[in-house]
Amino acid sequence: MSSAVVYPILLPLLAGALSLALWRSVRWQRTLGVVFNAALLWASIWLLQEVMEHGFVTMEMGSWPAPFSIVLVADVLAAIMVVLTGIIGLAIAIYSLVSTPRGHEKFGYYPLMHLLLAGVAGSFLTGDIFNLFVWFEVMLLASFALLTLGGERAQMEGAIKYVTLNLFSSAIFLTAVGLLYGMVGTLNMADIAQKVAQVEDPGMLTVVAMLFMVSFGIKAAAFPLFFWLPASYHTPQVAVSALFAGLLTKVGVYALFRMFTLIFTQDVDYTHTILLWAASLTMLTGVLGAAAQFEFRRILSFHIISQIGYMMLGLALYTPLALIGGVFYIMHHIIVKTNLFLVSGITYRLLGSYELKDLGGVYKHKPWLAILFLIPALSLAGIPPLSGFFAKFIVIRAGIEAEAYVVTGIALLVGLLTLYSMIKIWAEVFWKKLPEHVTNTARLEGRIKDKHNWAFYVPVVGLAVCTLIIGLNGQPIYELAEKAATQLLNPQLYIDAVLGGQQP
Repeated sequence: MSSAVVYPILLPLLAGALSLALWRSVRWQRTLGVVFNAALLWASIWLLQEVMEHGFVTMEMGSWPAPFSIVLVADVLAAIMVVLTGIIGLAIAIYSLVSTPRGHEKFGYYPLMHLLLAGVAGSFLTGDIFNLFVWFEVMLLASFALLTLGGERAQMEGAIKYVTLNLFSSAIFLTAVGLLYGMVGTLNMADIAQKVAQVEDPGMLTVVAMLFMVSFGIKAAAFPLFFWLPASYHTPQVAVSALFAGLLTKVGVYALFRMFTLIFTQDVDYTHTILLWAASLTMLTGVLGAAAQFEFRRILSFHIISQIGYMMLGLALYTPLALIGGVFYIMHHIIVKTNLFLVSGITYRLLGSYELKDLGGVYKHKPWLAILFLIPALSLAGIPPLSGFFAKFIVIRAGIEAEAYVVTGIALLVGLLTLYSMIKIWAEVFWKKLPEHVTNTARLEGRIKDKHNWAFYVPVVGLAVCTLIIGLNGQPIYELAEKAATQLLNPQLYIDAVLGGQQP
């Protein structure tokens, strides 16, 4: 037992409370945002070190032993996800210093950001299935409020679609939790994993598994219920879009990985085959949707969907190499996708639009920004030696080894179409001449100086460096993903860590 597992949740909650207490001081809220998100990153790295040393880190709330207490559990996968939460949280806090309108800051932007990060970290670290539902609702509350800050028509339309489908997902989730509790009499995930083998009606257990699959699939923006994402992610301020793009759908992916390696493994031929085809259709529909778009953030939003398909493919194949690829892909994608949204925000600041037809000339006037775009863009497309190449390579190789040739072919095709989308953005935004009807060339040429420009570029440079490190020195990341996959494939390790070898 270690207190390291609770700090990634407590720090954002404390930061949110302090931000509310300092409601009238935007300057203090900004400072708290950066300081506490840096502390969150430090706490998450400490947690990862503890996990690497001990295998698992657990903490029982109150004085009750598991499975009666609410338990926080960190294995390698959960610790990785919390570290990524810390990285993205710090990047967004710095970027928000100059990108977030003062009106938004005065009406709760920073408390909501911290509440969202607490919900994300809580979802990764909880060992109780009902508390997973609670943390999902915390995220939904904070994300809905962030979506509606500003009250513009497009934001409200996107937020309504977002919250409606996510509330539907929550209803399915709660129904599944109730049915599962009726079968096994416990909410502790390790205890559930022990007791599912004793369920007398395996068919009903498979039905419950499908309910969880649908619920988490909606949260992850998987086929066919993904349309809430491209309808909403392009509407808020870009820092909010980037935060959502990096973290929110990955909570759904994490929940799928957790539930379908720990609990629902009794009928893999059925459940994981469905996951396999859902992954394929998610990849295809996402990338085809992106190819049809001509708005910067909508293209990126559809590509979130397509890339979720690769992560699900790693889970669906359910082999050691495939799970390694899935975990590796999550690490790569969170960093790359966040960075692309941040770059889109800088181009918007320079030219005042996200529409590709209104953009251009950025390479001529801001070559460093063009390079900073190319690094995550080519990584997303899977071009070597960047992180996306190795992530795709591992998943595709796992597909070939599993003889899933059709799905592997789809994954290769989606990679080529992703490259097409990135080339389209490059050609329209960075390479072509500035359209004649665009008049704000003063910003583009740099004649307007801003002493706070560094806050735009520091997060982008930092995330680009992370992408290069993963690509050029991928062995440590691969080994980390391998340890996570080993634990996922041996659920008894998780059960023993939480329950201490108790018999069901």
